[in-house]
Amino acid sequence: MRQSWWKILAIALLFYTIIAGLLMDVPRLPILNETIRALHFHVTMWFGMILMLIVSVIFSIRYLRTNDLKFDDLAIEFTNAAILFGVLGITTGMLWAKFTWGDYWSGDPKQNASAIGLLMYFAYLILRNSLTDSQQRARIGAIYNIFAFAAFIPLIFVLPRLTDSLHPGNGGNPGFNAYDLDSKLRMVFYPAIIGWTLLGSWIATVRVRMRRVERTLEDRMINS
Repeated sequence: MRQSWWKILAIALLFYTIIAGLLMDVPRLPILNETIRALHFHVTMWFGMILMLIVSVIFSIRYLRTNDLKFDDLAIEFTNAAILFGVLGITTGMLWAKFTWGDYWSGDPKQNASAIGLLMYFAYLILRNSLTDSQQRARIGAIYNIFAFAAFIPLIFVLPRLTDSLHPGNGGNPGFNAYDLDSKLRMVFYPAIIGWTLLGSWIATVRVRMRRVERTLEDRMINS
């Protein structure tokens, strides 16, 4: 139970996010109306993705310092979980855009930058899978992961602010602090970030255990 408390917390927070996010009163604003509820899913999933990518970079750095494959396992699986949440985040963002901007994909700089960022990480997975030697794969993957993150952050947080954008908080548009006049959104927003991040960490740790079991079985087959 002591080792599972954070998993219980993740379930509780996400249950609260889904129920409160869909049923709790939200600010009644022109154009946005009820669609503002997507904030609890679209934006919070992307925050969770960023946090998991930070963890992944930390483990990539630790691998480069130690050459211990256990850190590479953690780096790749936290990246996989981050990519999953990135895809979910961009999908929910497209649904939100359909109702607020009139189209699923309007070529907004933030949308384009997010898509390019995800493509960089898909390329990371393809690069890793193209290499057969485990140490070479881990070393090249770690270096790519670090540089990909260094490019990803300005790509989605800096560049869209330098041009016209429909996205809140970019291109001169106000962020959600201007919309959340009664702070009701924050009551779900912050727990949702924690909940999605914990869920992603849970997925990553399960996949790390699976990866290590597979490696152990492969080593036994080679040695037998």
